[in-house]
Amino acid sequence: MRAALIGLGMVAKTHVAAIAATKGRITLEALCARHPERAEAFAQEVSQAGQGTPKAYKSVAEIAADPDIDFAIVLTPPNARIEAVEALAAAGKPILMEKPVERTLKAATRIVEICEAAHVPLGIVLQHRMRASARRLSEMLAEGALGEIGLVEITVPWWREQSYYDEPGRGTYARDGGGVLISQAIHTLDLALSLTGPATRVQAMARTSRLHRMEAEDIVSGGIDYASGAVGSLFATTASYPGSAESILLHGTKGSARIVSGQLDLNWRDGTTESFGEGSGTGGGADPMAFTHEWHQAILEDFADALEHNRAPIVTGRAALAVHHLIEALVTSSREGRAITLSEIS
Repeated sequence: MRAALIGLGMVAKTHVAAIAATKGRITLEALCARHPERAEAFAQEVSQAGQGTPKAYKSVAEIAADPDIDFAIVLTPPNARIEAVEALAAAGKPILMEKPVERTLKAATRIVEICEAAHVPLGIVLQHRMRASARRLSEMLAEGALGEIGLVEITVPWWREQSYYDEPGRGTYARDGGGVLISQAIHTLDLALSLTGPATRVQAMARTSRLHRMEAEDIVSGGIDYASGAVGSLFATTASYPGSAESILLHGTKGSARIVSGQLDLNWRDGTTESFGEGSGTGGGADPMAFTHEWHQAILEDFADALEHNRAPIVTGRAALAVHHLIEALVTSSREGRAITLSEIS
């Protein structure tokens, strides 16, 4: 299938590598950036690296009108999404979009509704769901292997240098929609929700630590109630030097499961233990791109397969709204200094 990249920020090279790794199943045909000269230069870089020969387009409208493009991958900052989505949806062009869907739940819902009204497939790149360890644990939970889940621990102890936030717009509400929750912890929160089911109530504290100069939060701590009856904790930050891998720990009546990076460790109540997968880089340290492209490759291949077989991708736009809902509830709880039920957030 033939893809176009719209937006050429940090993650663009990961998508290029992921497309190349599909070995022809998906080909990169087009590029588009805010500044056309950037698209031209990037196209030359891709060609020289032997990762394809994409054409630089001057506008999203050109990509939307090109019948030879099967789907578009939108990588723009969250505040530059709506115009691209409207143009692509009007042309019936399927969209695969980097997280987050938008800066707020309201704006994200609007994007989802635009695509649904146009009957255009919308997939979201929340690639942690594609880890072998995560898929294995999801299967085990569906089989009831851990019994009833009683306690959930979510930890994202990441680090970002001040230079990361010195980039114009980064860590702001106007461009990114917030800080560590929507830009970093969103991956782990989405994976956790896919394993635990929906959250119902939260109480949180979100702050900007003295370790960063930025508008939005770089540390969040809170408690979460789940519809299943489980309770849990969340700690997420980009102020934990030098940064380490995020983790999800589920405690069930038959045993506990812990996912750290790409590894799943199981501790059964009879004293036996098991492990699946292996750890790998997550981008939790000073280098935000220190992770494999393989999970992006899996998202891309799933999206292409979904288009070919007329099914929903693994993470639809509608499904991604769940983590936006949770993030907005956590931020609202901190701002108002009280517990928030997710039903209050619309």
